[in-house]
Amino acid sequence: MDAVAPSDRTILVIDDEEDVVDLITFNLHNAGYRTIQAHDGGEGISLTKLEQPDIIILDLMLPGQNGLQLFKTLQADSRTKDIPVIMLSARAEPADRIAALKLGVDDYVTKPFSPKELEARIATILRRMGPSITVTETKEVPSGKGVMKFGNLVVDTNRRQVSRAGERISLTYTEFSLLELLFDEPGKVVPRAEILEQLWGYPPRRA
Repeated sequence: MDAVAPSDRTILVIDDEEDVVDLITFNLHNAGYRTIQAHDGGEGISLTKLEQPDIIILDLMLPGQNGLQLFKTLQADSRTKDIPVIMLSARAEPADRIAALKLGVDDYVTKPFSPKELEARIATILRRMGPSITVTETKEVPSGKGVMKFGNLVVDTNRRQVSRAGERISLTYTEFSLLELLFDEPGKVVPRAEILEQLWGYPPRRA
């Protein structure tokens, strides 16, 4: 698989801490990404609709509308709901991480964080995105390379599209990746550790 060209990708950073925004922007610029910044939810929503970034890095503890509320707003809009979101937070409790992931957030990174780790998580999501993050389909797809079927469910991994009985299905980026992983292992129980490693880049546990 060809590497994703960072210069083709735009990252939106939504965080009210200027030093955090500067740190992320500096490192992503050095890695070749284009970055844009917002310091509150209203500005973040406006820039998301205007710029259509490839990934959003979203702070949980924003003033006014917090990160989870902002994420729900983005999910409710057809123009922004499929953009992958990495939640950034000083709250490291498992309950906070689980709440965010259950809503459909693609990754959750706790502060303080390693800029290189954040960069690696961004690269992982971009590699899986391929040419498009749209996961919808309106008609049946013929079988062939990159197309998997189970009953009336069709998953086209080349175009990252899903249909059921010829009707479109809208999935988040993480939901599609999980579906693709399960299709790759038919009849097999996929361990939680493998799911975490494949979808979120967690290191494998040592035996």
